[in-house]
Amino acid sequence: MKQTFYKYQGTGNDFVMIDNRLLTFDKKHTNRIALLCNRRFGIGADGLILLENHDTADFKMVYFNADGNESSMCGNGGRCIVAFARFLGIIENTTNFEAIDGLHHAKLEKNVVKLQMQNVAHLENHDTHVFLNTGSPHHVQMEANLPQLQIKEIGSKIRYGAPYNKEGSNVNFVSKVSENEFSVRTYERGVEDETLSCGTGVTAVALAMNFMGETEKNHIILNTEGGTLEVSFNKEEQGYNDIWLIGPANQVYKGEI
Repeated sequence: MKQTFYKYQGTGNDFVMIDNRLLTFDKKHTNRIALLCNRRFGIGADGLILLENHDTADFKMVYFNADGNESSMCGNGGRCIVAFARFLGIIENTTNFEAIDGLHHAKLEKNVVKLQMQNVAHLENHDTHVFLNTGSPHHVQMEANLPQLQIKEIGSKIRYGAPYNKEGSNVNFVSKVSENEFSVRTYERGVEDETLSCGTGVTAVALAMNFMGETEKNHIILNTEGGTLEVSFNKEEQGYNDIWLIGPANQVYKGEI
C-alpha cells in the first residue's frame, strides 16, 4: 500500500506529516512508524504527525516519536502541523486544534507560526537544574561551554537517571548570551539523541531562565542548532500563562512510500 506523506521542518526539527482525515493510517503499527522515521531505511524524521478530523476544533494532532511510540506534546511539531493545515486548506491565518495536552490556539504570518502553549503552574528548583512540564517534561541546566558539550552522552545519563528513570525527561543545556537571549542544545527522549531544535524545550528554557532570575524579560530569543525561536509569556504569582512559541515552519517536500 502506498502512503503519501509530506516532510516539514521547524528550525531543523523535522517531521513526517500525513493527512489522516480518512483514518487510513495504522496508528498501532509501532515498528512501521519507527521505520518511516529511520534516517537510513525510511524517510527520516524526529517524529511522525497525523492530522485528523475533530468534532469541534479545526483538526486533531497525533504525534509519534521517532521510536514509533505516541508521545507527549511537541511544540515544533505543533507549529508544523498548523502550516500543514493551511497548506491543505483546512484553515487560513488562525486556528484552534487539539493535541495530546489539550486545545491550542495558533496564528500564521507567512511562514512564521505562533503557537500558544499550555499554562505552566509548577516549576521545581533543584541545586543543578530546574524541572518543569511544558506539554512534555524538561530538565533545564546551565552550562558554560555549550559548543563542546557531549550532548548525547551526558543527556542520556540524565534522561535515564534518577528521578526520571523509565519514563524519562528531555534534557536542555543552556548558556546565556544576553539579558533576553540564550543558546540551547537539547537531548530528546524518544529520539534518544540531540535534535537540532525542540519547541517544548525552548519554551521550558525561557520560563526556567526567568524563574531562576537569569532574566527579567518576558520575551526571550532562543538560539538552537537549527535556528532561532522566540518565546513570550506572562509571569504570575503561581507560574506562567499566555505562553507563545514563535518561529518558522516550512514544507520541505512531498513524497510516496
